Amino acid sequence: MGRLLCTGKEAQEKVLLAQGQFPTVNIDLIFNFPFQTLEILAADIALIKSMGIDQVTFYPLMPSPHKKDALERKFARVDNSQEKKYYDLILKSIYDQGYQASTVWCFSHGSKMIDEYIVDNADYIGIGAGSVSLVNGHFYVNSFSLGKYAESLENDRLPIVRKRNLSRSEYLRYYLLTKIFGTKLNIPQFYLQFGKDIHRELGIELSLLKLAGAIQEKDGNIMVTRKGMYTVSVMMREFFASLNTLREICIEKQV
Repeated sequence: MGRLLCTGKEAQEKVLLAQGQFPTVNIDLIFNFPFQTLEILAADIALIKSMGIDQVTFYPLMPSPHKKDALERKFARVDNSQEKKYYDLILKSIYDQGYQASTVWCFSHGSKMIDEYIVDNADYIGIGAGSVSLVNGHFYVNSFSLGKYAESLENDRLPIVRKRNLSRSEYLRYYLLTKIFGTKLNIPQFYLQFGKDIHRELGIELSLLKLAGAIQEKDGNIMVTRKGMYTVSVMMREFFASLNTLREICIEKQV
């Protein structure tokens, strides 16, 4: 990937040093990488399980256009048609063997802290160059330039370079996506948040997800089924891939 900071053995040693020193130690892995095979992923999963790591997060490969071109020039074609085979292996080796799903990508021994703040918070404020915020349906992007970011703050200005006002339907669909990404949406909480019944506001979306066998309702919650976990993974991958494209455009234009 061009991120050669240490060998695999050194990474393993450092992770084991951290294990037990924090409430949660998490390892990130990427699946569906061009030269990756099912055997390589299976070996990685087996190694993580043998190490007793608290938590592992599996990210599907979701490069921006230029990153995708660079990967294909250096390695091989990015092929999403094989992605489900990798995800099925993850579910079989992790989810079906006692690990709890915090999101459709993140699996833990019991209840652990996760860094996907969008699951628990409808609104959030990003601080730092290149961060994004969502506040009351308004989407903001901070400057990616450290110099311009600092200059804005020095002149008592927010370092915002892009803004998008989400329509109500966009905001509701975003809320639905982030909650089912976290495997569960609480129906009464939706009513408290928006003052409307979710079946009236998102009836078509819910019907399509139910028809696909991706969700089911139980005890006041909309739950993602095992079958639906890959469907939600693809939806979230496309969302984050769009964000990566936005970041690439902002960096190219030096905003």
